[in-house]
Amino acid sequence: MKYLKQFGIILIISLLGEILKEVIPLPIPGSVYGLLILLVCLITGILQVSAIRETAAFLIEIMPIMFVPAAVGLLDSWGRLASVFVPVLVIVVCSTVLVMAVTGKVTELVIKKEKGMHHE
Repeated sequence: MKYLKQFGIILIISLLGEILKEVIPLPIPGSVYGLLILLVCLITGILQVSAIRETAAFLIEIMPIMFVPAAVGLLDSWGRLASVFVPVLVIVVCSTVLVMAVTGKVTELVIKKEKGMHHE
């Protein structure tokens, strides 16, 4: 029963995100709105991590399975995608390296800042 309650909470937040997508005229997916709502609820204490921990961990564990339909769709569309494969590959590799570099630098800054706070 605990898992159903936790999954229900996550579904309700996702539904709120989808409703926001329909109400707010921005090209932002409902899932992003849902994640922002969840983040705000967790930061403000409206929702405790313990209220969704087990179900969230389960969803993270099965996340790779969620990419199977997308991969099958790509394989099914290969005939149309083959002509743009190289440019897309270059964009994916460059953007991945850029994201990794920025994430690393931000992490370094946060660690340095935290060490500075502890030494004061």
